[in-house]
Amino acid sequence: MPATEQRMVPTDGAVLATEAWGEDVRGTMLLAMGATASMVWWPETLMLALAAGGYRVIRFDHRDTGRSTTSPPGEVAYDVHDLAEDLIAVLDAYGVEAAHLVGMSLGGYVGQIAALAHPERVATLTLIAAEPLGVAYAGEGLAPELIQHFGTMSALDWSDRREVTRFMLGIAELSAGPGRPFDRDASLARIELELSRTSSMHSAFNHAMLAGAVKPGLAVGDLRMPVLVIHGSDDPVISVRAAETTVASVRQAELLVLRGTGHELAEPDVPQIAQAILRIAG
Repeated sequence: MPATEQRMVPTDGAVLATEAWGEDVRGTMLLAMGATASMVWWPETLMLALAAGGYRVIRFDHRDTGRSTTSPPGEVAYDVHDLAEDLIAVLDAYGVEAAHLVGMSLGGYVGQIAALAHPERVATLTLIAAEPLGVAYAGEGLAPELIQHFGTMSALDWSDRREVTRFMLGIAELSAGPGRPFDRDASLARIELELSRTSSMHSAFNHAMLAGAVKPGLAVGDLRMPVLVIHGSDDPVISVRAAETTVASVRQAELLVLRGTGHELAEPDVPQIAQAILRIAG
């Protein structure tokens, strides 16, 4: 089942590339990916599984990724609140009153903002490998190996596709968990697709310059819709303690810990992830 519809959605200051899979039999799911990543980082197997459950499933390219509006590297004219409003703009464009929102990493962070600012538009919220909004947690922080790898960016030749591919493959491998062998071929295929869809891969790293401060009074504990929290036990980017803190803070929350998984959507985890999302969506 390929995407059933593709739209370019205007929002404040940008135009977003979107695509929908499946039919709205039981409702709509909106998927928001993490920092520097376009929609292609959502596995097609997950899209298919959710669509098979009776949902129209929409994914999109964040600003500065994929086929959405892309600014030059270093030029960031938006913040996390703008990214949260992008989610609402996509729902508006597809005529969706309320959706089941699924956010990965940064997508989960801005998803919390959208759910708090527009609670009537979010039926359920699934947070995958995401930090809790407005609540401190005790975690290990970014793994030293990843810090060292990101430190090589200043010397990276962004015009050299092979060099950029190696850099991105390094991120994927260092983000993966120890529970299974790293799927190099699958990661390379996704990286090649990512590079083929963007006018500037360097610009995706504008997300690292995002203003992360949120408006006063917004905190994960104020979420009132059912919340599903999914996190890898060995996430080297955002500690699993972030997930535990979220669940402890939210009234209607459940936690799914993926053993041996890192900061990733690994194919072997997709059936379990899909089953949990479909269950909370009802």
